[in-house]
Amino acid sequence: MGMRAVDRKKRLGAVLLLVCGGISLLWGVQMWRAIPGGLVDFQVVYYGTRTLMDHRDPYNLNELKETYREQATKVPKGEVDTPQAVTWFIYQPTIFPVVAPFALLPWSVARMAWFALLVALLATATVWMWRVGVRLAPGVSLMLACGILLNCEVLFGGGNSAGIAVSLCVLAAWCFVEERFALLGVLCMAMSLAIKPHDGGLVWLYFLIAGGTMRKRALQTLGAAAVLGATALIWVSQSAPHWMQQWHANVAAISRPGYTSDPGIITGTVIDLQAVIAVFRDDPRIYDPVAYAICGLLILAWAVATVRKRVTVEHAWLALAAAVPITMLVTYHRPYDAKLLLLTIPACATLWAKGGKAGGAALAITGLGVILTGDVFIAALMSLVEHLLVNSPGSGARWLILTLTRAPSLALLAMAVFYLWVYWKKAEEGGKQQHTASRYTGRL
Repeated sequence: MGMRAVDRKKRLGAVLLLVCGGISLLWGVQMWRAIPGGLVDFQVVYYGTRTLMDHRDPYNLNELKETYREQATKVPKGEVDTPQAVTWFIYQPTIFPVVAPFALLPWSVARMAWFALLVALLATATVWMWRVGVRLAPGVSLMLACGILLNCEVLFGGGNSAGIAVSLCVLAAWCFVEERFALLGVLCMAMSLAIKPHDGGLVWLYFLIAGGTMRKRALQTLGAAAVLGATALIWVSQSAPHWMQQWHANVAAISRPGYTSDPGIITGTVIDLQAVIAVFRDDPRIYDPVAYAICGLLILAWAVATVRKRVTVEHAWLALAAAVPITMLVTYHRPYDAKLLLLTIPACATLWAKGGKAGGAALAITGLGVILTGDVFIAALMSLVEHLLVNSPGSGARWLILTLTRAPSLALLAMAVFYLWVYWKKAEEGGKQQHTASRYTGRL
């Protein structure tokens, strides 16, 4: 009877995940239909790669626009000059080998293939994390997984490559921690780092410093990523020999005051720690060093805790739960990058199953992080901000707006501190205990 009850709960959980994912999927499809060509974020990397294939420089905005004008179809007059259609290319060259197979296809086919891959990878990553957490806390794991899937509308609507990078990173972490499908994990992590290294970099670093089999997987990943990187650099250097300078110029262009990556904007769509500090001093000479110093201390404490103890499955998930919010805070990220919070599900479920104040705090803080970085909350927040700007233009309202729009970053900071504190305590306990998982006893 007990097994039957568990099976029924798993089936019910699978149905709820399917429903939540379906809601986001349908909403996202409606969003992409409102944009000429659809999947506006994928258009950037698709036409950037097509530009490179045409022996042009994708980091040169004029050459990127020229490719778009020649190859894009059904584009309204003047649309090509708007940031929605094509903008400064800020991805690193390592993304080109990953996107190249899609860029060989016509746009109508490529966007459907990319969208299908995005949905499949994110669904698989969510299910795998849910199945890890369901061993200890089925209800908590299901709630968190459903919360993340319910907030993927913008990701599905724009087709941003973060969805694929994050999903690949989550799948790789599962393979490494669970010690299954090692080759698949290495390939997934290498491609994730190639697409968006600032999403999976700290996760990869954990496996490198953890030792044993995990370090072996991290080094294998490094080798695969190096091959992708060398291929990309050789390819890009032929058509864009000065890509590094142009890339820096493009990043600076979108980070100017009032532009999309400016931490001081009040839209709530930038979730790094710089956005919080910019409320008090909107100056990159101030908020960048302060954010790097705070995150640097968090990363140092996290790394020391990792070195101090032997690795167990539980400790690995706790380490990753601490790494994820720090990753979001240290540099430029948006809510779709925060789907990396999938990696916090096993740790939260473990703490909840043990009970006590730590379990309750884990659920409250993690749940708040999922909600406040979610698309639904951000959309509601932007509507509220627009209302306040129109009806209450005073300075007091502006401070309220700035505080509200920094809620995602503050939630991530709370998660980082909490999980780091738990991880540090576990590291101290681990030094006094002799029992460890037998499959991790072979540290280097």
